[in-house]
Amino acid sequence: MEGRIYTTPPPPQLSDSNRRIIETTTPSKRVYQAWKGSNRFFLGGRLIFGPDVRSLAVTVGLIVIPVIFFAAFDSQRLVDEFQHHLGNFIVSVAVVFTIYVLLLLFLTSGRDPGIVPRNAYPPEPDEDGSNLSSDWAGSQGGPPSLPPTKDVLVNGVVVKVKYCHTCMLYRPPRCSHCSICNNCVERFDHHCPWVGQCIGKRNYRFFFMFVSSTTLLCLYVFSFCWVNLRKIMQAYDCNIWRAFLKSPVSGILIIYTFIAAWFVGGLTAFHLYLICTNQTTYENFRYRYDGKMNPYNRGCIQNIKEIFFSKVPISKNKFRAKVKEDSTTFTSSRSMGRTMSPDLAKTSVDIEMGGGGKRQAVNAEEFEEIQSQIESVIGSERCPTEPAHTSWGGSAHKGNWEISPDLQMLAAEFGMETGIKEREKIQGTL
Repeated sequence: MEGRIYTTPPPPQLSDSNRRIIETTTPSKRVYQAWKGSNRFFLGGRLIFGPDVRSLAVTVGLIVIPVIFFAAFDSQRLVDEFQHHLGNFIVSVAVVFTIYVLLLLFLTSGRDPGIVPRNAYPPEPDEDGSNLSSDWAGSQGGPPSLPPTKDVLVNGVVVKVKYCHTCMLYRPPRCSHCSICNNCVERFDHHCPWVGQCIGKRNYRFFFMFVSSTTLLCLYVFSFCWVNLRKIMQAYDCNIWRAFLKSPVSGILIIYTFIAAWFVGGLTAFHLYLICTNQTTYENFRYRYDGKMNPYNRGCIQNIKEIFFSKVPISKNKFRAKVKEDSTTFTSSRSMGRTMSPDLAKTSVDIEMGGGGKRQAVNAEEFEEIQSQIESVIGSERCPTEPAHTSWGGSAHKGNWEISPDLQMLAAEFGMETGIKEREKIQGTL
């Protein structure tokens, strides 16, 4: 027997069970279908919203319903009182202006606000340490680790940028991680629940235009409701309270638009101040640049140009691009599991167990343990003069070894059945 030469059998084909697993777990998907953030996508990834997209229905209602009441109840008197079709023009302006405000709302909430793509793996630590933060003590003689911050020079001022453990990247300056959308957003201002989206580098302009336009719409409806009441007072020679009774809708709209104008008007004034000083809401509340130098402030005129007259950056994410999930988990099992996919820890493998065709979920740790035990049984046959011993799936006897039916089925699933049968023949001839 010592003179015989044994060749390695050809790799077996995958079973139907594993082939079905590969086909169902590695289809060609698009980026938005495998997105790790909390965003909601519509129209095949063409529109991206935050997880609180339902709040848009409330916002739309708060804008549209008052205008509908204004057009339905106040328009007739305005048309009658104003000549040369001026009344129709007043009502038409309110309707067109409302459509414009809704368009700005969807441009704000339905687009990428400036999401920074995640890294698949953490970045490598810098060997020279030239841009590490000065307050980081290092890893104390251990293996190299990533510092929590880095120093970046912005307009001659040193700015610390933080490492995001979720996105596995150092955030660019003015970037922050939104806990609601679970994304890092460039020039992060805040997450607005009224629009159901983060406000960042790519939609801040539209957000400001939406807020300011809503303020003007409120003032417009407020003004012409007062005009309507004044016309009633002149027509019936009555005071303001009797005019309210004759046109209660005008009175309700005056109160509603007055409150709304204070809210959105105050928000408009605050963001106008932020634009002139080149701040974000997050920076204003967190850093308080009033007491120290703002590295991003380039003067009021330049700051306004940066927001309103600069080109909107192209999105760094192609949500409709096709991606394919990693299938190295199954190819590595076909090659005796020598190298494992880095995503194996997050993957569960379906194994078809024996007679009844029942499927059992096996996690990554159990999968590795099964493979190591199978390899130990097979590897023990490298020395044919010694009997193999195993305590998993059954006991071994002197002179030969036995594999339990469960082990044989598992070996068959992972492509080792041919190798085991060949070694059984070898052992039988010894």
